[in-house]
Amino acid sequence: MTFNTLDSSSNPAIVAQSAVRRLPRWVLLSFCLAYVLPGFVGRTPWKADDMEAFGFMLHLAQAFGPETISWLKPSLLGQTDPHAALLPYWLGAWAIQLGPAWMPMDLAARLPFIALLALTLSATWYGVYALARTPAAQPVTFAFGGEARPADYARAIADGGLLALLACLGLARLSHEATPALAQLSFTTLLFFALANLPRKRVGAWVSVAIAIVGLALSGAPALAMILGVGGSFLMALDNHKPSALRARSVDVAWVLLICLATAALISALGLWRWRVAYSHVFEVKSMMRLLLWFTWPAWPLAIWTLWRWRYQLRHLAANPHLSLPLWFVAVAIGTTWLSGLSDRALLLSLPAMATLAAFALPTLRRSVSAFVDWFTLVFFSAGALIIWVVWSSMQTGVPAQPAINVARLAPGFTPVFSSAALACAFLASLVWASLVKWRAGRHRAAIWKSMALPAGGATLCWLLVMTLWLPLLDFARSYEPLVLKVRNMMGTSSCVEYYGLTRAQGAAFEYHGKLRLWPANKVNANQAPALTACEWLIVDTQAQGTLKKDVDMSNWQLHATVRRPSDNNEDIVLYKKTAHATAKP
Repeated sequence: MTFNTLDSSSNPAIVAQSAVRRLPRWVLLSFCLAYVLPGFVGRTPWKADDMEAFGFMLHLAQAFGPETISWLKPSLLGQTDPHAALLPYWLGAWAIQLGPAWMPMDLAARLPFIALLALTLSATWYGVYALARTPAAQPVTFAFGGEARPADYARAIADGGLLALLACLGLARLSHEATPALAQLSFTTLLFFALANLPRKRVGAWVSVAIAIVGLALSGAPALAMILGVGGSFLMALDNHKPSALRARSVDVAWVLLICLATAALISALGLWRWRVAYSHVFEVKSMMRLLLWFTWPAWPLAIWTLWRWRYQLRHLAANPHLSLPLWFVAVAIGTTWLSGLSDRALLLSLPAMATLAAFALPTLRRSVSAFVDWFTLVFFSAGALIIWVVWSSMQTGVPAQPAINVARLAPGFTPVFSSAALACAFLASLVWASLVKWRAGRHRAAIWKSMALPAGGATLCWLLVMTLWLPLLDFARSYEPLVLKVRNMMGTSSCVEYYGLTRAQGAAFEYHGKLRLWPANKVNANQAPALTACEWLIVDTQAQGTLKKDVDMSNWQLHATVRRPSDNNEDIVLYKKTAHATAKP
């Protein structure tokens, strides 16, 4: 028997050609379509990052209040973006400006982010495919033939990697928000794809590297772009399967370094460098472990299994880019999460690489492990889908009664809405899930991606059910629209309002949902009497009530009402009306 790895006797991938049968493309594309569209279509912007990002896009697309438009320094309520992101806001603003008049502006702003999520999924597939084609990743060569052909094996591994990514619990919500986090995820995955393809398709990889590093830097993560790019290029250059290609690999590293230097110069010129290290969370090991356990499930157990089964190859990481490259991306993302206040948005960047490691566990899984994954997934996601259906039925019919009572307590004022289109989509998705379970339980030829079919299908099912059956409830609970409309109805026809203490997300919500023009409240100045505006109303966040009288001259204002956000007692808005004796100047 002959093998094709440096340490052939320890190669754990023993795969026959019969185990790499192709997953039908229409099935894979249907998975992706059913995962991508729900969450982008049919909802309002949610608090707080989603609404805040949309506010920046809206201010770039059209002027609001006293602010002037600056495409190099987007602002909202007179404040610039703390994340120093430009490209995501540009994309959203351009989409708003170019979108048809009949399309809601928030939906138009999401269109580029739908494309970014699609790019994330496709770049993950092609990145895993490229790594699976490397010599070290190939399965054992049989003495009398019959082993998996390289292209078919790589395709099966790539299918498994994409399914593993779709199954990750942490991907669902954050990847469907039109925020810089999704742009960072997309460009990080594009960089992963580009580095994986450096030995195979150099020109296309060079172009992708340039786009990814510049895009990631302009999306608020310039330091991360440099670290991932330079480190990843060195790892790929150390692959010693082809010593004769040393010169070509040196050129690849030089190209990446050149792109990083040019990008660093651009970021410096734009003043986008930010220091975001938060040392206060470094010792919160338990919190970090909890975040890792649920956020990257079910990829992390399979990734650990990969490291165990391929442990002998870990001694020669330079010769095993299918292990070293995803390990590098996972390690950098976890380190960034740890040093940025345990941010789940930073950990989001680890998911494509984590799914890649999980994919290389598939050809080494024992039948008992595969069966355990299937049964656990079946129970977990079937129970989740059943809960979603029961709560929806309770909201619509009152049977059973307790879920509807719980909803009324958590979201007072919510009125259930029936949608035949949402019901049809949810019912069809449930039928597909039942068919998938029947297929998985039946007798069929083995395929190495089969262990990821149920996790990916279950995650897609639950996400689609939540974003159809529960969408009106989620919009009511997570949107600022109910709060804004309450305040707007109290103000009558007035469109001018002063504000104090509002967050950027709240301000964007009042501008978009309430069609209001916001002006900062007149501050108290000992040397100069405050100038009066024509606005008759003042809105104040309750969190800022403690400093209101110190900062704002309240002699001309009287309390009108306190408006509570239906699903959050900590986000009340206090509404003041100008007194009758106060004179206003336009």
